[in-house]
Amino acid sequence: MQEITLAAVRATPLSVDEVLAAVADPHAGGTAVFIGTVRDHDHGRDVSRLAYSAHPSVEERLRAVMEKVLSDTTVPGRPVVRMAAVHRVGDLEIGDAAVVVAAAAAHRQEAFDACRRLIDDLKAEVPIWKHQSFEDGQDEWVGTP
Repeated sequence: MQEITLAAVRATPLSVDEVLAAVADPHAGGTAVFIGTVRDHDHGRDVSRLAYSAHPSVEERLRAVMEKVLSDTTVPGRPVVRMAAVHRVGDLEIGDAAVVVAAAAAHRQEAFDACRRLIDDLKAEVPIWKHQSFEDGQDEWVGTP
């Protein structure tokens, strides 16, 4: 059975173990995980800190994206069986996990494909915005309409 086992946006630190546990399944022969972390630079500039904010509909939108990825990446006879995603909001420090996504499938290729598609579509379609502050005192919003 295919299912989305975790779709959340929260202000508390993220747990890779939680996401891995959410996609564990005896029918899965492969599990792919992506962890997005806060880096200390962007476009050649030193980042001092950042914060994420989200639209009130964020979890509904995240689940809709996940449902679409689940249906689009499943190959007959080689299903993606479980999918999970958690994104953080609020103030984050350099090195913090900002997003963790995972897909478990019968075979590794489907797990890789679904995980890659999930993070790409999440970044493109889920209403989460990043406010970056730079060491030079400037700042910018990323992902805003």
